[in-house]
Amino acid sequence: MRVRAPAVVAALLVVGVVVWSQGQTPVFPDARASDPVALGWMAGSPPPADKTVRFADGSFYKFPQTRWAFSHMRELVPTVAVSRGPGPVSALPRAERRDLDAVTFTPIGQSHPMTWGAAFDANYTDGIVVLHRGRIVYERYAGALAAERPHIAFSVTKSFVATLAGILIAEGRLDENATVGSLVPELQRSAFGDASVRQLLDMTAALDYSEDYADEDSPVWNLGRAVGFLPIPAGYTRPPTAYQYLASLTRSSPHGERFIYKTPNTDALGWVLRRVSGQPLSELLRDRIFSRLGAEQDAYFLVDATGVEFAGGGLHMALRDLARFGEAMRLDGTFNGHTIVPKAFVDDVRRGGDRQRFAGAGYKTLPGGSYRSMWWVLHNPHGAYSARGIHGQAIYVDPTAEMVIARFGSHPLGGNVNLDPTSLPAYDALGRHLMVKP
Repeated sequence: MRVRAPAVVAALLVVGVVVWSQGQTPVFPDARASDPVALGWMAGSPPPADKTVRFADGSFYKFPQTRWAFSHMRELVPTVAVSRGPGPVSALPRAERRDLDAVTFTPIGQSHPMTWGAAFDANYTDGIVVLHRGRIVYERYAGALAAERPHIAFSVTKSFVATLAGILIAEGRLDENATVGSLVPELQRSAFGDASVRQLLDMTAALDYSEDYADEDSPVWNLGRAVGFLPIPAGYTRPPTAYQYLASLTRSSPHGERFIYKTPNTDALGWVLRRVSGQPLSELLRDRIFSRLGAEQDAYFLVDATGVEFAGGGLHMALRDLARFGEAMRLDGTFNGHTIVPKAFVDDVRRGGDRQRFAGAGYKTLPGGSYRSMWWVLHNPHGAYSARGIHGQAIYVDPTAEMVIARFGSHPLGGNVNLDPTSLPAYDALGRHLMVKP
């Protein structure tokens, strides 16, 4: 999901933490001033009422409470485990470097340089791991996050779900040209009925749906309630579960004409995968990816009232395991002695999607980019591609620099447009630095 600034600003006004400067520009407490440990969120037995973060009143999704909540979601919402499996943890050799914090870059739209170290706080980073040639060269945490603690990945989840689809397609168990209605008859009369699996994967299914967080009765708010991410208010009459919500959506125009990023595509894909595989997403992810990575920690999926995983943004995991998945993608799908992801899928992602359709969607910080199988492809000189989630969640794969970056964050504004001007040039600069000074 993508959160627009007005929604977060409105939420901040409720708790009184936005200071308004000239005009309508919100000024947020910086990363240090909003540090959840320093502020004492949820500290004490019990914590004071004014330091308590709750799901039922929505305070968990208001800044600065989010700086605690994103690292503690399992204490607030129901989840199901994605087991790491019984195997040994795969090694990530360490070769940490002290020179990386001093790497400089110029943020998009600015004229003054910034350092990699300064960007950590500028983006409200909760944790970041940089792999170079499979070795950890940089690892840093802040706030409520620690190496062993899972953090919500938001829409990075989409890239995991789409990769599962790619695995089943490569095995011949799923036809990407099949219609959703033919695979899930319960969706035959919905917007998804005559959409193909490929159209779900590339976000070209035409849904009468908007991700407008400024309107609490908008489709995306109702999706959040249905999948279990947001509390359901008293008297609520909209579909209360994920599957009921998906079945209620209608089509806005012919499928396949435009790229429009809409989270329900991934949840419909999750239903397809569950039906085709005969497994819940949590078990499919465990068997096909997570246990083969040699993960350090179990991961978790947020679930709705019926136990259905939130495929569009509900995965929680430890940061180094996020980096392991990125490294598998960098290595053509092979990691820890296993072919985890078919090379053909990785190659297809790297080639990218329809750049003309993508340009029409207006992502100003991703000029020349594209979208393929729920991965964002930059088409830059290093051939980088990324999994991206609101508030600063990311996997960034730079094949040329042999670099993978995994990041969790709790930026007060959700949309990546608020982080890209700092993040994207920082990633590029770090990759070039590692190539020059390996």
